[in-house]
Amino acid sequence: MIMNSRKIVIIGTGMVGMSYAYTLLNQNACDELILCDLDKTRAEGEAMDLNHGLAFSGSHMKISAGTYPDCKDADIAVICAGVAQKPGEERTALLQRNAEVFRSIIEPLMESGFHGILLIATNPVDIMAQIAHKLSGLPAGRVLGSGTALDTARLRYLVGGYFSVDPRNVHAYVLGEHGETEFVAWSQAYLATKSLAEICDTSHGKFQKEPLYAIENEVRNSAQKIIQAKKATYYGIGLSLLRITRALLGDENSILTVSAALNGEYGESGVYAGVPCILNRQGIREVLVLPLNEKESAQMQHSCHTLRELSKNILI
Repeated sequence: MIMNSRKIVIIGTGMVGMSYAYTLLNQNACDELILCDLDKTRAEGEAMDLNHGLAFSGSHMKISAGTYPDCKDADIAVICAGVAQKPGEERTALLQRNAEVFRSIIEPLMESGFHGILLIATNPVDIMAQIAHKLSGLPAGRVLGSGTALDTARLRYLVGGYFSVDPRNVHAYVLGEHGETEFVAWSQAYLATKSLAEICDTSHGKFQKEPLYAIENEVRNSAQKIIQAKKATYYGIGLSLLRITRALLGDENSILTVSAALNGEYGESGVYAGVPCILNRQGIREVLVLPLNEKESAQMQHSCHTLRELSKNILI
């Protein structure tokens, strides 16, 4: 894929899509940005608003509202569109409605000649990424979801706070579903090259393992706490999408926990789940398999089983 001019299309100009767009502008992360939405007037207004800030950003980005034919030569198409859950609606019914929304998006997207990377932000992101893969016909490595990238960032922030170290020096991962069955691979959690378990065991009581498990629960429940407080989450996911985008466009070969198609990794197949992956300009170069302990392997199996059960009755 040729990336002389970094072009991104955002499909869905709600709070998540526009938080992502705002971070792209502030960090000059692409050369051209196209905003697509069923509400074309809104997309036009959002493009105008961003353009009016260009003089303050130091960016030379070209920003406009567009339609699916404008996606043909995009390097990355990011889907942030979806429908909200109705009161009393079952999760499977919501999934079916979102699958229909994705069909209405992906069919014209692919008809445009798009052959870039498809990045999914719509929840439940693991299942929606799998649906996008099936509908698009793109290679699995070029269809990924935001996965547990944000959950992993939340984990590192909280663990860094507990040990009073920079979160960037915390190496730990949240795996599985971006949701209720996600879990932390504590056996593979480190500060620099020293395991958290060893640090706790040799700290003479200064650090305990129990607070780490409380942190895991806080990570798992963070989104709901934010939603209760401000009705929605968008800044964190916007920045997560930016980090994934930089890894892709920059050909970084960086490791991020994204929703990826599993084909035997972790003993799982036929499912998308959040796992550490090496990302470059081709998409997912490789899924990294961490040496999980017995408990963590069971948690991964349970999480993937949950995702398969949720998605098995969706008509695509």
